[in-house]
Amino acid sequence: MADIFDVVADATRREMLHILLENQVQGTSELSVSELVARTGLTQPTVSKQLKVLREAGLVVVREEGQHRLYRLDATPLEELEDWAIPFLSVNFAGNADGAESERLLGDDVVAAATNVGSVAASTVYQVTQAWRELQTGSKDAATKLSESIRRAARRSE
Repeated sequence: MADIFDVVADATRREMLHILLENQVQGTSELSVSELVARTGLTQPTVSKQLKVLREAGLVVVREEGQHRLYRLDATPLEELEDWAIPFLSVNFAGNADGAESERLLGDDVVAAATNVGSVAASTVYQVTQAWRELQTGSKDAATKLSESIRRAARRSE
C-alpha cells in the first residue's frame, strides 16, 4: 500500500478527492469515471489511473453496477494525516511566550491528551455536520452513519 502522504501529495488526486467530498456532502455519494472525467477535464485513462492509486490507498471505494464503476470517498485513511498534523496545528507559531510556557508547565502527557480530545472533537463535529446535511437531503442511513462515526471517535479517544 502506498504511503498516504505520497498519495495526497499529487494535485490531481487531491482534486479528485475534493470532488468526491463535495459530491458526498451534497448527498450523492458516488460518481462514475465518466462523471469524474467531465468534472476534472482529464482523460479517462488518467482518471482511471489516479482512481486506482486512491483505491489502493483505501481513500475511495468502488462499486460495480453493470459496466459502470461508481466511486465514493472513504476518508478513514486521512486520519493518519490528521494525527500527524495536529501537533503542528496546536503550536503557537506567533511567538506568544505565554502559550509556549503553558505547554511546558502542563507537561507532554497533558498536552498529548488535550490534542487527542481536540482531534476527536473536531472529527465528531465534522461527522455530525455531514450527517445533518445528509438528513436534510433525505438520506435514510444518516443516523446510522452518525452513530458509527461517534463510536469510531470514542474508540480513537480511548
